[in-house]
Amino acid sequence: MTETLVAVERGDDGVAVVRLQNGKVNSLSSEVLRQLRAAAEELTADPPGAVVVTGSERIFAAGADITEFGGPEEARRIGGLFLEALDAVAAIPRMVIAAVAGPALGGGCELALACDLRIAADTARFGQPEILLGIIPGGGGTQRLARLVGPARAKDLVLSGRQVRAEEALAMGLADEVVPAAELLERARARAAELARGALAAQALAKRAIDEGLDLSLEEGLALEQDLFAEVFGTDDAGIGVRSFLADGPGRATFTGR
Repeated sequence: MTETLVAVERGDDGVAVVRLQNGKVNSLSSEVLRQLRAAAEELTADPPGAVVVTGSERIFAAGADITEFGGPEEARRIGGLFLEALDAVAAIPRMVIAAVAGPALGGGCELALACDLRIAADTARFGQPEILLGIIPGGGGTQRLARLVGPARAKDLVLSGRQVRAEEALAMGLADEVVPAAELLERARARAAELARGALAAQALAKRAIDEGLDLSLEEGLALEQDLFAEVFGTDDAGIGVRSFLADGPGRATFTGR
């Protein structure tokens, strides 16, 4: 029987917690990446209200399993596994929050980047240290990082291999919130549960508009937004929200998620 290296726990609050549990450093081995992709595909096929991705109390993920490295062919295989797994995480049609304690390095940082928000413990450290091995990121680090913090900051981190602590990550936009380590999972879960009570169909369409729009021209992105804006009015939640607003004002609707 294959060991469970990526556990998925669904709670009564509508939140699914995806937990990496691969030894002391949570290395992202080929098997971890396969299980992570399977977990993400399950959460896409049967979405919860929101998702939290986390590691242990001491470490989020230290990166790829370096013992699997070899020549160009092995690199292409490992890079493909990273791309498939992290793209699957990014494609979950719900808000995905990375709860990061301790190091999130290399592939671990890339996993956090594939999430929609990053809540960091005050113990968190982010970095793309591949250059110190004479290689470059292969799990999206050069692309998602640059889109998040800008090309100059991305080049600073990727070309130097330096690590940034939670407060610097917050200042550059790599982290969205910093909390005491003891409160990390509680805070991430509370944020996810709040979103899980919202208009989930609209959230999925809004996430799609933002993510897909980034790869389009402004004109094309605006056209996509118009299509999805029309589509959302076919959902139950849109009717509920509009009626609630007209009757009671904003912020009082109880959505069904459909």
